[in-house]
Amino acid sequence: MTISVEKTKNPKQKPASDNLVFGTTFSDHMFICDYEPEKGWHNARIVPYQDLCVSPALMTFHYGQSIFEGLKAYKTENKKVNLFRPIENMRRLNDSCERLCIPPVDEKFGVEAIKTLVDTDRDWVPEEPGTSLYIRPFIFATDPFLGVRPSETYSFIIITGPVGAYYKEGMNPVKIYVEPNYVRAVVGGLGEAKAAANYAASLKAQVEAKAKGYTQVLWLDGVEKKYIEEVGTMNVFFVIGDEVVTPMLTGSILPGITRKSSIELLRSWGYKVNERRISIDEVYAAYEKGLLKEVFGTGTAAVISPVGELNWNGREITVNNGNTGPVSQRLYDTMTGIQYGKLPDTFGWIETI
Repeated sequence: MTISVEKTKNPKQKPASDNLVFGTTFSDHMFICDYEPEKGWHNARIVPYQDLCVSPALMTFHYGQSIFEGLKAYKTENKKVNLFRPIENMRRLNDSCERLCIPPVDEKFGVEAIKTLVDTDRDWVPEEPGTSLYIRPFIFATDPFLGVRPSETYSFIIITGPVGAYYKEGMNPVKIYVEPNYVRAVVGGLGEAKAAANYAASLKAQVEAKAKGYTQVLWLDGVEKKYIEEVGTMNVFFVIGDEVVTPMLTGSILPGITRKSSIELLRSWGYKVNERRISIDEVYAAYEKGLLKEVFGTGTAAVISPVGELNWNGREITVNNGNTGPVSQRLYDTMTGIQYGKLPDTFGWIETI
């Protein structure tokens, strides 16, 4: 499938790259592709960034058939633009498609669409340290129909925008509230899909945690409210003694690409990494014994985010004296070093545009 390109006649003014707020500014162009049963995915095009005109009966509004992805483009010191494991995002997008009865997208074509769009707006990739171009592919149902069934038509859209740090704390440790009441997902539900509904389910707890002074929520399992799953926007890791532990993928946890990359890096460095069930009781017991050395989150938006404080049912603990630990710092330095072309890509993760 060829991708047509229509350049904007009214380029936007780019924001200063030293004052970027995540998710508020969008670049000049967007990618759109349509799906109809008799045509499949077709009419792939890059057009000027614009509003969408849709029916108020759009099935997405009423039944939530919507999925998305998130990745970044990084500008190197020699002005090249790097993508980090984009094929993994397209594979996960198709896993989400499968769960929500959305027709799959050819994964190589999806990467090509991302590359073409980023190349069209490559001047929007910021150059300041720690900045990047955030890329948001998403698919949503477009049938104008009120009735509970999968849509027959869809739109696949990609938008981009320059961003700075996701958390205002940057690499400084964040405060996390362990959610005791609400649940985000259960095995058999949508937890392992990057579905819009997952994030809607997390908002209430996030608002309440923020009101208490916490940056994010740590979710426990939806049945026993005992086993750790993930942070609102990140997977989570614990350094306990000589072991690095992260919750195993049981079907209710998003399989993060930064999570996967962190595991591969840690194992290549000789760390003992276990993907297993871990309870919040175990974490607190490890803290009491002096064995809890680090806690950190992993995700595309924040990359690596150290956790300096946990609050579970009013029991506050400070991790590593509230400082960034050596494991999370090494992961951050290595991951971003590869992404920005400052370190060799020995894993073959980078695709340069």
